[in-house]
Amino acid sequence: MNNADMTAPTALRFQRTALPGLLSALLLLAGCAGTPPRESRLGARFSQSVAVSPSKRDDVIIMALAQLNTRYRYGGGSPAEGFDCSGLVDYVFRTAADTGLPHSTERIAEISRPVNRANLSPGDLVFFNTLHQRYSHMGIYLGHGRFINAPSTGGVVRIDSLDSHYFATRFDGARTLFSAN
Repeated sequence: MNNADMTAPTALRFQRTALPGLLSALLLLAGCAGTPPRESRLGARFSQSVAVSPSKRDDVIIMALAQLNTRYRYGGGSPAEGFDCSGLVDYVFRTAADTGLPHSTERIAEISRPVNRANLSPGDLVFFNTLHQRYSHMGIYLGHGRFINAPSTGGVVRIDSLDSHYFATRFDGARTLFSAN
């Protein structure tokens, strides 16, 4: 049935019932990439790069693991409200390393430095192209090919493998916020 075949009441009913569902589905598909860039909750402006002390790597990992099974929530940035991928990363670094980050995968990629996958260390960031867009998803590397992330609506913060078919085919690079020394 097309719009020309609908009566006015039927068209209005369609707009009230189907349209909100379609919009919700599009938001679900947007995932982390759709979260608009914003200043951190600390209100800080971000420079071209961030340098976190390497002594904070263990704290970052412990704080990330403490968020396991927290529900996914688009735009979320705390355990109480749930997390999306960049909200999880911001929360972990803000809490464990006193470093607030933008709530945007793309902006976090911009302020971090590239790392060769072979040189990944726990606490580094891994990025994925999940929506035909660079840096549309991210996680925190744990070591041994595993990372923690907030993957999707209806899910929870979980550990995944870089070698899983889904993530291996979408790997978009690794970056770090940690200083060299």
